[in-house]
Amino acid sequence: MQQQLFERIRVQRAVSDCYSYLRDFSNIEQWDPSVYRAEKLAGASSLPASYRLSFNRPSKQLTMHYRETHAEENKLVSLEGYSLADDGGDNPGRLHAVDDIEFEALGPELTEIRYRATLTFDGLPSALSPLFKPALNRLSKRVAKGIADALNPKPSPSAKPKLSTRIHDQLILPGAINFSKHGYLSMADKALSERMDGKVVVLTGPTSGLGLAAAKLLAGLGATLVLLGRGDERLRDCTRDILNSSGCEASNIHSYNVELSSLAQTSATAKQLLTDFPNIDVLINNAGALFAEREETEEGNELALAVNLLSPVLLSKLLSPAFTDSSRIVNVVSGGLYLSALRQQDMQWRKSKYNGSGAYANAKRALLCYTQIQQQETLPATYAMHPGWAATPGVEKSLPAFNRLMSGVLRDSRMAADTAVWLASAAKLPRSGALWLDRQPHPTSVIPGTEPSASQQAWLEQWLDDQLAPYL
Repeated sequence: MQQQLFERIRVQRAVSDCYSYLRDFSNIEQWDPSVYRAEKLAGASSLPASYRLSFNRPSKQLTMHYRETHAEENKLVSLEGYSLADDGGDNPGRLHAVDDIEFEALGPELTEIRYRATLTFDGLPSALSPLFKPALNRLSKRVAKGIADALNPKPSPSAKPKLSTRIHDQLILPGAINFSKHGYLSMADKALSERMDGKVVVLTGPTSGLGLAAAKLLAGLGATLVLLGRGDERLRDCTRDILNSSGCEASNIHSYNVELSSLAQTSATAKQLLTDFPNIDVLINNAGALFAEREETEEGNELALAVNLLSPVLLSKLLSPAFTDSSRIVNVVSGGLYLSALRQQDMQWRKSKYNGSGAYANAKRALLCYTQIQQQETLPATYAMHPGWAATPGVEKSLPAFNRLMSGVLRDSRMAADTAVWLASAAKLPRSGALWLDRQPHPTSVIPGTEPSASQQAWLEQWLDDQLAPYL
């Protein structure tokens, strides 16, 4: 049995943007509601791209393997796919698909996209075709809407949390449920279609988890990546992974081996970056760590405080000469900060019994507070985002019990990285001191007494200046 689908879509975007976005078929999960996950298996510029897609089905997931068969820049992309057999191997199943996506520039910012899919169901008689057609037509319309929504320009989001968001967060449990993968999957718009060609993005902690997922997405958008991480071998592995998945040029990735718990190393690296990259468009302070026991760096700082607060603030300060009025800083924090107020009397945990989760939450609360302070400045625009509950190597190592208990609802690294990449790439963003989760602003506190007062903000700003003065 064979079915053909056809849709004609017009969007207010340059044809080159439309072609770049839709040619990367791993983006299909952003515009086809039936696709749960799309993974690029081979993406180097010298090789035909191939993909593995997992589709949502009521009983079990359908997995398909796709490969690009033909491409003409800004004109046509053709792909061929087949479902995988139920035995778990790579043997072809019963569904075969041929997708053709044609592009026509109708103006500088107007493109017509013609999407055609031919589906062949082996083993099913043609007489069943009328039964399948209505459902496939509905899917075709949803795909067309998804493409249009992904590529048409979007209005600037709200700078303040919606009333419903505030209520859910204040009630704790409804807000916490959205920390799971449910929150990401319920997003109406998952598109990342704003190109970042020519933009320089500095990213800390890129070798695994959220950082690696963010790096892959940013590279796919055309950004020039400046990766700050620990270990030459890990950085080489990370770079190879990014190149294989994104197909970007090796010249677009630059790596710096730096121990970010060391303020001296952070300072030296930042000063080198100013020489190597006079203009920086985005700084994503992603590196973070949680420790079971209290440790001090050689410089005398509690380790979690150094990694999660002092180093990102120092980077932000030292790189300021490279920022422009359109630059952005994205600070990755944690929902755990909702349980923490600033430990104004003991930031270094020298006077009380150490608690790893508490130290981590305190550092992230302070980083959010610093973000709010910076948001009042002229430039750059500074944002704090919460990745949700994610199944990352860091969580598995630091919170094994939590990881096991919540394994069924944790986000994967791709979901966790989404808002950070969106904040880095979105064309229009308001200046906002909110806490961003799933591309929506959220309250910065939900428990009385945890929101820093104006005097506490002033104290923190002065305390950070004092701590960092030797390294500026």
